[in-house]
Amino acid sequence: MAARPITEKDRKQVRALHAEGLSRNAIARKLSRSPSTVSSIATELGLSFDRAAEVVAATNVRKADLAARRAAMAETLQDVAEREIGKMTQPHLYFEWGGKDHDYDERWQPEPTPADRRTMMATASAALDRSLKLVPPKDDGAAESRSVIGDLMAGLLGDYVAHHGAPPPEPDETDPGGGGADEDAPPPVP
Repeated sequence: MAARPITEKDRKQVRALHAEGLSRNAIARKLSRSPSTVSSIATELGLSFDRAAEVVAATNVRKADLAARRAAMAETLQDVAEREIGKMTQPHLYFEWGGKDHDYDERWQPEPTPADRRTMMATASAALDRSLKLVPPKDDGAAESRSVIGDLMAGLLGDYVAHHGAPPPEPDETDPGGGGADEDAPPPVP
C-alpha cells in the first residue's frame, strides 16, 4: 500500500498544532499520520520538536522545589530536636493503667527520669542528624563553630546555675583528673 502524499492541508495543520504546543506524537494522532511523516513536515517547515530547553527549565524548577522542601523539613526536624531538649528539664507527667480495677494513676515529677532523658536525647540527636543531612551547614569557618560551641556552653552553664543555684566548682589544678580530692574517700590503692 503506497503512503498517502503530504498535502498543503497537512502542512497547515502541522504548523497550527505545533504552534499550540502539541508534541509530534499528539499531532500524528490528530492527523492520522505517522510520527515520522509529521517530523518530515516539521523539518520542511523549519519547526522543531526539541524540548530540551523546556525539560532543563522544568528540571531546575523541580530541583529548586525539592531543595525548598528539604529546607522546610530540616527546619521541622530542628524544631523537634529543640522541643525534646527543652523537655529534659521540665516537669514531666507519668501515668499508668493497672491493677485489678484497671485504675488510672498519674503523678508529676520535677524532671523526667534518666531513662526518659536518654530517650529524649536520642530523639533530639536523630532529628538533628537528619536535619544536617537534609541541609548541611555551610563551612563558614572556625569562628562560627566556636560561636555555636560558646553559645551551647553558656546555655549549659545557665541551666546548671538555674538548677543548682551556683556555677559548678572550678576543677582542682593539682589534680590531673580535674575532679578535686574527696576528703571522705579512701586513699588510693598503690
